[in-house]
Amino acid sequence: MDFTLTEEQNAIADMAGGLFTDFCTDERLRDFDETGATQMTELWQTCIETGLHSLYIPEHAGGSGLGMTELMLVLQAQGRGLGLVPLWRHQVAATALAEFAPGYFAGLLASAAAGTEVLTLSLTDQSRARGLALTATQAPGGWLLNGRAMAVPGTTEAAAALVLAQTAQGVRPVCVALGSKGLSRIDGVLTQGESVADLVFDQVQVAAEAVLPVAATQWLDERAIAAQAALQLGVSQEQIRRTVEYVSERTQFERRIGQFQAVQMAMADCQVAVETLRSALWQLCYRIDAGLPAPSEALATAWLACEAGHSVGHKAQHVHGGIGVDLTYPIHRYLYWSRALSLSLGGSRATLERLGDWLATHDTLGWKYDLDENNTL
Repeated sequence: MDFTLTEEQNAIADMAGGLFTDFCTDERLRDFDETGATQMTELWQTCIETGLHSLYIPEHAGGSGLGMTELMLVLQAQGRGLGLVPLWRHQVAATALAEFAPGYFAGLLASAAAGTEVLTLSLTDQSRARGLALTATQAPGGWLLNGRAMAVPGTTEAAAALVLAQTAQGVRPVCVALGSKGLSRIDGVLTQGESVADLVFDQVQVAAEAVLPVAATQWLDERAIAAQAALQLGVSQEQIRRTVEYVSERTQFERRIGQFQAVQMAMADCQVAVETLRSALWQLCYRIDAGLPAPSEALATAWLACEAGHSVGHKAQHVHGGIGVDLTYPIHRYLYWSRALSLSLGGSRATLERLGDWLATHDTLGWKYDLDENNTL
């Protein structure tokens, strides 16, 4: 496999890395925490100015039309810096509308590509033990929505959201304006500081085109997993870097603690988890960009992201000792992010159950069943 990035991809990675490094210093993150804000407004405006907010949105919808691989590189940089901006949800939601209902949502897509309106999405309800609590029934001129969409992130800043609803045809994504009549919300804040709300629907009417086809659910799921796994990879990489730096400096019993075998083994386990996630994520992004199906690859990547987030996060905290639970020391923010991402992905157990259900009904798995062994792409 060729993991070499193109010149354009390297330029995107360098630009994103520099942007998040400059904006997300420990001092600025500490100051941001004290404001109680749920989005880094100045950073988001800079993302708009540099075009990072519309990298994945198709050209016909006003975006750059690049692939999941390019978006993954930006999200890794965001994860390393912990930049609280809605990059992936905004772009994946907009691209779904451009893919499945471009005509009806032309105005909203133009605003999304320009950065004047923000979109969000939530797919976590399909991992809930009780299933979806939002239903959509056909009515004259469109659909009626009733029930609740749980813990939809980014609602304070967004103008519209894509949420999942149970219909007679199956689970389908619905695009709803957050100011719709009959829609109320219960606001809160997620673990890492992002805004969140339960959306309560009471006879909310939407147009027929606002309910996307069943196929859009899987389309969204694969891309949402790739995006969040990229964030998790960036978060975990920076956790390891900071922890290695710490154990190389702190001394105990007149020795640097990085010389202790137990610490070395813990950090080696962290690196193995990160490299395993990286390999699965690159394969998933390749398949998405190549237009290949990736249901099992997505679920495997989601599970690895949840496991890496848990393993790396807790080992980094443990190795830091008492400093790791001191909120004046920056390492705790990475644990907050890794836990929030794991929850958003559905958690290890629920994801493994979904993968098991898929394997129970599919007897082919792996690249050799649907790719030419001599394919050099």
